[in-house]
Amino acid sequence: MILIIGGTSGIGWAVARQYAEAGQQVLVCGRDLAKLPNPLPESIANNVQAVACDITDLGQLQALFAQLSTEVLDLVLVSAGFYFRDRFEQLDASTTLRMLNTNILGLDVAFSLASKQLLQQGFGQLAAIASVAGLLRDYPGASLYSSCKKSVIQLCDSYRIALKPFGISVTAIIPGYVDTAKLREINQQDVSKKPFLISEQQAAERIISALAQRQAQLVFPRRMHWVIRLLNCLPAALLAKRPA
Repeated sequence: MILIIGGTSGIGWAVARQYAEAGQQVLVCGRDLAKLPNPLPESIANNVQAVACDITDLGQLQALFAQLSTEVLDLVLVSAGFYFRDRFEQLDASTTLRMLNTNILGLDVAFSLASKQLLQQGFGQLAAIASVAGLLRDYPGASLYSSCKKSVIQLCDSYRIALKPFGISVTAIIPGYVDTAKLREINQQDVSKKPFLISEQQAAERIISALAQRQAQLVFPRRMHWVIRLLNCLPAALLAKRPA
């Protein structure tokens, strides 16, 4: 079985759908199951299950993995994430906590619980969706979102080192701009200025290919990776003035 936490929309759902279309059994989790198509497309309806689970709720995560304790988990993908434009808008305490709990703490708890089950099985994969924002080096005025996504990449690195001796692979998925409903929402439906924008389907295809190869990291699109490398060569003061 493939478990996708944060799989009810966006990249997570695109990956879930492609796996299901290929005949894989997929369990998708999210805070709001109403985001899923209703009814599910007939081609995947028999291969997709859905469970409500908030990654920031420790009890719900523990209950989820207890429910799955008798299942064989081939892959656990954490796609859940929370974005806020904190370089340009003021963060309040509740939003700050939500960003930390969703992007860092929730991921760590999910990976920890999943690791226990995969270690008992003796095989499996972990993966998490980060962002190219996490590849930007630290600079004055860096966003909390960027720091959170840097932590996602670092968490993947730590779990990869810890689990490699036991035959369990861990992949950090590091996308640039993907044309999701969320990206359109935060940009007032205008994504025309987002460089190297790709579709959810294209993103899912690249992710599934990288997971099949058990890659340590997947950064895409490649041109966006080169842009980030160039930005990291700029003086910190100049980088801090970059546009959104």
